[in-house]
Amino acid sequence: MIYYTGDIHGQPHKIVNFCDKYSLTEEDVIVILGDVGANYYGDERDNRLKKALAKLPPTIFCIHGNHERRPYTVYGYKEIEWHGGMVWQQEQYPRLLFANDGDIYDLDGRSTIVIGGAYSVDKYYRLARGISWFSDEQPSEDTKRKIENVLAERNWTIDQVLSHTCPIKYTPTEAFMPSVNQALVDKTTEEWLDSIEDKLTYNRWFCGHWHIDKTIDGLYFLMDGFIT
Repeated sequence: MIYYTGDIHGQPHKIVNFCDKYSLTEEDVIVILGDVGANYYGDERDNRLKKALAKLPPTIFCIHGNHERRPYTVYGYKEIEWHGGMVWQQEQYPRLLFANDGDIYDLDGRSTIVIGGAYSVDKYYRLARGISWFSDEQPSEDTKRKIENVLAERNWTIDQVLSHTCPIKYTPTEAFMPSVNQALVDKTTEEWLDSIEDKLTYNRWFCGHWHIDKTIDGLYFLMDGFIT
């Protein structure tokens, strides 16, 4: 069984508790829709999270968020094939996998494209305090073109999309942080996702990022909840 859930920001407890409660096995997969936090600090704190997740029976399949390094910038990752696409894996954590943006995976018979990344509204807070911020947090222009080309080759039809943030038309304004001036937020990724969504025929779209559990049409925002 494949289970989808939202951000964990370096805290494994939600995943550990879910695995224990439902007796998940090595046949299961948990998809975390970004901001896993396993490659955030670049020190032993990351390793503690990886070890906690690696002890669990299921495979953990991670989408890139905006509070983590790209795995190919972290020592020890290599690309392997998994479910029809390429993923990033460290040898010591074989069931902790990080998706490659723009690749298509077969998840329970569903063709699934991954589109990670988003803008950090806490960017300047982090920079001012010397807290990690990553300039490649949003999809690059090359990644956007790759995704557009892959979808065009499929006649803009896919079973499901896994992204970190959402198309701008679905922005959950009730999740806005009162302290953030929205006029200063870079929304180019959400605007680009909107152009993708307008052309795309799909059944389900999952995203995290917004720290909310909500469904609009075929789009599922996930934070605390799990969906199969």
